Amino acid sequence: MESFDGQVVLITGASSGIGAATARRFASAGATVVLAARTEATLETVASECEAMGGTALTVPTDVVSHTAVDALIDATIERFNQLDICIVNAGTGESADTALPEIPVEQFKQVTETNVHGAFYTTRAAIPHLRETNGSLIFIGSFKGKYPSTSTPIYAASKWWLRGFAASVAGRVGPDGVATTLINPSGVTTNFGSQFRERSNNETLDSDTTLDVTDVVDAILFAARQGAPAAVTELDLNREDIFDRF
Repeated sequence: MESFDGQVVLITGASSGIGAATARRFASAGATVVLAARTEATLETVASECEAMGGTALTVPTDVVSHTAVDALIDATIERFNQLDICIVNAGTGESADTALPEIPVEQFKQVTETNVHGAFYTTRAAIPHLRETNGSLIFIGSFKGKYPSTSTPIYAASKWWLRGFAASVAGRVGPDGVATTLINPSGVTTNFGSQFRERSNNETLDSDTTLDVTDVVDAILFAARQGAPAAVTELDLNREDIFDRF
């Protein structure tokens, strides 16, 4: 495994799923990891796992829907480590599936949009000045639903369509400044994602034999983190056998 010794990696949505697995992998490769999510207890568990692997971990409980909280997250990172090398914009949430649009609560719409759209913007906005200083990497976790319509989850899909356009536009703007920007689009991952507004999470609804495992996404993230601007891979699609059954 390539070493990330001396690099500081910030991960939003780091308390579970893709974010937690990513933190553990970077820690095992020697990186310092900054873990952000809403729930402090689960963050501390992930931090302990990272430190047991030989990494250094800082937990900063953060709700990415608050721009002041995100600014404080970046400030805490710089104050503690004086640099930011890799920022992984991973925090996200989904809506209840197959719910008629008139029946989707406005609060649910706001939660999905504010987390997936506003949170990505706030994180990117705060991180870019520091990534410019280190010729760092900015990695967004998107979705195949950001490329194809989703009749079952139109709000989530729309948020990922926005993220895809935003990531590509940011890549064009900061690439010449030395910031390598990559969007990763998984086709469905067996994690607890979706549990906030659904009776069953992806672990329960997806077939593990045909869909992505979290390690597949983590491998792609580490590949992206090795890229250098301005010739970085700007978009990676991660598909398993089941994607063609989704339409």
